[in-house]
Amino acid sequence: MKKNQILVTGGAGFIGSEVVRQLLEKGYHVRVADDLSKKIAYIPQRAEFLKIDLTKKKAALRVMENIDCCIHLAAKIGGIGYFHKYPATILSENNKMYSAIFEAAVAKKIKRIIYLSSSMVFESTNIFPSKERDIANIPPPVSSYGFSKLVGEWYCKSFKEEFGLNYTIIRPFNAYGINELPGEEAGDTHVIPDLIKKILTEQNPLEILGSGNQTRCFTHVTDIVRGIIMAMESKEAENEDFNIGSEEEIRIKDLAKYIFEIIYKNKPLKIKFISGFKYDIKRRVPSTTKARRILGWKPEKKLERELPIIIDWIKIHI
Repeated sequence: MKKNQILVTGGAGFIGSEVVRQLLEKGYHVRVADDLSKKIAYIPQRAEFLKIDLTKKKAALRVMENIDCCIHLAAKIGGIGYFHKYPATILSENNKMYSAIFEAAVAKKIKRIIYLSSSMVFESTNIFPSKERDIANIPPPVSSYGFSKLVGEWYCKSFKEEFGLNYTIIRPFNAYGINELPGEEAGDTHVIPDLIKKILTEQNPLEILGSGNQTRCFTHVTDIVRGIIMAMESKEAENEDFNIGSEEEIRIKDLAKYIFEIIYKNKPLKIKFISGFKYDIKRRVPSTTKARRILGWKPEKKLERELPIIIDWIKIHI
């Protein structure tokens, strides 16, 4: 692949901006397509940038011109609260983007589409750790967001079957890192910035959604993006799917305690458990054996080392 023709949709977002940064470091020419609809967006300084609505077919055709590979991250996305507020918007807008992007990719004869799915496709599983092949044997996701991400995976497979469009599916597990601001309300964004904001603003007692026994496997955004690019560069990754995530589980109430102890070293923590959302999944754990075997990928960043950095970043920005 020539190092000058990569399209990143949603490239001004949290994960997308890191994709752009790492691609540029590796010498790729990068085109970014984003509608800048997020509260915080990072317009790249060294990449071609198009502010554009990717639900429109003409716009998708325009951004695909002279592109070898598309990394498709653009989506209606947020925290668990966002999923519950806007289920119809998520389904409708994401499906419009899929149709526009995949049809444009075929029309412009690009070599491959790298589709960013989500660990939420495993919402209904009771198999842990979850392997890629489990998708064929578990019920579909229960939330509109999870279902929407699974639909995107079917776009990959269907466009390969009918049009020969090569794909790679990436399922990140609970991305975290700097450059992600907390929302105005609980659940607007992901749990780590949400908890940090609550603790920094001295919410007392600290409110945690649900029982606090929900577990997640948090994966640093730089590790996730390294996996995305490794998959893009791998011939063996064509028409394959990969879980990209840490395999280390942590309970949300233990995460809250850990963040609290970093900020307030000698203060007692009081927690108030409040009603959670309807689709608050209790457990999510990946098997990353396939990514290790085919890509040689494994996570490098440790949560305990990165949390103080994120806390300091959020202190400055809230």
